[in-house]
Amino acid sequence: MNTLLKQTLTASILTTMFAGTAFAAPSEAPPAFVKKVADGLIARLKADHAKLQNNPAAVKTIVRQNLDPYVDSQAFSRIVMGTYATNQYSTAAQRAKFENNFRETLIENYGTAFAKFSNQTYTIRPYKETNSKNPVVTIDFNNKGEKIPVSFQLVDKGNQWKIRNINVSGIDLGLQFRNQFAATVKRNGGDLDKAIANFQPDAEAAVEKKK
Repeated sequence: MNTLLKQTLTASILTTMFAGTAFAAPSEAPPAFVKKVADGLIARLKADHAKLQNNPAAVKTIVRQNLDPYVDSQAFSRIVMGTYATNQYSTAAQRAKFENNFRETLIENYGTAFAKFSNQTYTIRPYKETNSKNPVVTIDFNNKGEKIPVSFQLVDKGNQWKIRNINVSGIDLGLQFRNQFAATVKRNGGDLDKAIANFQPDAEAAVEKKK
């Protein structure tokens, strides 16, 4: 076999292998992924509940370790930035800065909410396979007799699921945060750098807006 033919065959085999890897779907079913994340987070919160009430740093550490790794912060932040996430309105450095700030403020938001967690339970709603590239899994949290539905929209990142958006009680947090960010840009006179530095996404305000 001549050298050129060997090179051609080798390139063809490698291309096929890489293509198969790139388009391989996560082996974990979406509900199993969400259950794993929820169970891990809840187990930590229950185990450390007594010492979390007056220790926000400890709560944030738990959120950072048990939730943050499973969130696609880049996709989530692009949803929130909206049109400002395009090259026409922002630079790559500004988008990176927004993503970093957004992740930290989300950890602060969720840390405050989870600090109040005591013995709430949850159930996962029956999952219907739709072959969507962004499957949605819904959990009903039981908070003192009140059911709070939380839907997690997922995305395949490197053959594993990650959370790209969250819907609470029918409120799309990505879109609500987008409205909050647009208002922040307006308050800062269109100065994107100032808006990014001052943006504080408020999940509680977004959910309360529906009531």
